[in-house]
Amino acid sequence: MAENDDFTPMFGKGAPNEAFAQYFIGNSYLNPLTSAAECGVGLANVTFEPGCRNNWHVHHAAKGGGQILIVTDGRGWYQEWGKEPRVLTPGDVVVIPAGVKHWHGAAADSWFSHIAFEAPGEGCSNEWLEPVDDASYPQA
Repeated sequence: MAENDDFTPMFGKGAPNEAFAQYFIGNSYLNPLTSAAECGVGLANVTFEPGCRNNWHVHHAAKGGGQILIVTDGRGWYQEWGKEPRVLTPGDVVVIPAGVKHWHGAAADSWFSHIAFEAPGEGCSNEWLEPVDDASYPQA
């Protein structure tokens, strides 16, 4: 899908998310807002083009950990394994505990941005899993 120069997320679109592109269907963009190395907390604005979504994944932690999403722009989806997809719009907050298999991304017809916050914890790691196939991806 072609880039939409009219879409200007509240926290900036950032650069193409090339480091994690292998874990996404479609194009995403990453705009780091803080550095965990500098201040202990990592925040990044993630922008998804229409139809873009990340693979199923799990944030593991021995203690604490997980992820928080704060939706700032557009319309998207969040789904936990075994549950129905949930529509996300600006102002929504999703708390994802460590160990929960999930995915998130844009609606098929909308750009989408959220701030991703990696919750502090011990022994934290991410496990990237299978893509969300077109048959399972909500088209509404």
